[in-house]
Amino acid sequence: MRIGMGFDIHRLVENRPLILGGVKIPFSKGLQGHSDADVLLHALCDALLGAIGAGDMGTYFPDTDPQWKGVASSRFVERCLELLSRSKMRVVNVDLILVAEQPKLAPHRRAIQESVAQSLGLDSRRVNLKGKTMEGLGPIGEGEAISAYAVVLLE
Repeated sequence: MRIGMGFDIHRLVENRPLILGGVKIPFSKGLQGHSDADVLLHALCDALLGAIGAGDMGTYFPDTDPQWKGVASSRFVERCLELLSRSKMRVVNVDLILVAEQPKLAPHRRAIQESVAQSLGLDSRRVNLKGKTMEGLGPIGEGEAISAYAVVLLE
């Protein structure tokens, strides 16, 4: 058994779609980044890579590489799963936290959970998703950013 933990944060900006866990969320802003900036899938990828001791997203998908410009983060998850397979590891379950003041997660929780489960080839009961706020504190609390945490268990 191996455990991995991931974290990511992205600034909210105008004129970008908001993608969380592979799901387009209706909102007035989106996350800034080289790819689609899916903060939740980025945290998940770092957790997967960490669990097999394979570094982090920057090692495989640097924001200086034009091939990753605008790419859907689900492609990063696919590549991470290939690396897990080579290591003869598989995902048992994942626990995810999205930290944002807005938009509210509750109306989108099930769709995100199912999207993440599908991308990992898991039953959605093996993917847990929690939403938290910063109670108005700091850049996340002021609506300037969204962050995510991920923990994975592999066997």
